[in-house]
Amino acid sequence: MSSQTEPIHIQALVNANASKAWEYYTSPEHITQWNFADPSWCCPTAENDLRIGGTYKARMEAVDGSMGFDFIAVYKELDPGKRFTYVMEDGRNARVEFIPEDEQTRVTVTFDPEGENPIEMQRAGWQAILNNYKSYTESN
Repeated sequence: MSSQTEPIHIQALVNANASKAWEYYTSPEHITQWNFADPSWCCPTAENDLRIGGTYKARMEAVDGSMGFDFIAVYKELDPGKRFTYVMEDGRNARVEFIPEDEQTRVTVTFDPEGENPIEMQRAGWQAILNNYKSYTESN
């Protein structure tokens, strides 16, 4: 069993070149289309100041309006088109990498878990969002 101090790793192989994969992952007009774990949630707004020290902000809400929250992070490292790291409001870190594999791109996300929910629930939730990103990117 993993301790909660070990980072969680998820990934998806996206049928898109690295340039498209990056654009669809980082552009607010695309983020709002995929940044939720299941159809009962949505991402009505997103802002992304993609630079070191810049802020990422995505509003995540239940479609029925019963609950919602803002996911906010600040970029710490940036290698455009390849990778970035950010720190979330609660101090947890995340790293996203875009690795070309022929005509596809492997998107990997490594993040520090939070202490409230089980590790597997966190992994499954973040993986569901990444899978939604993959589906959206491949169909557009």
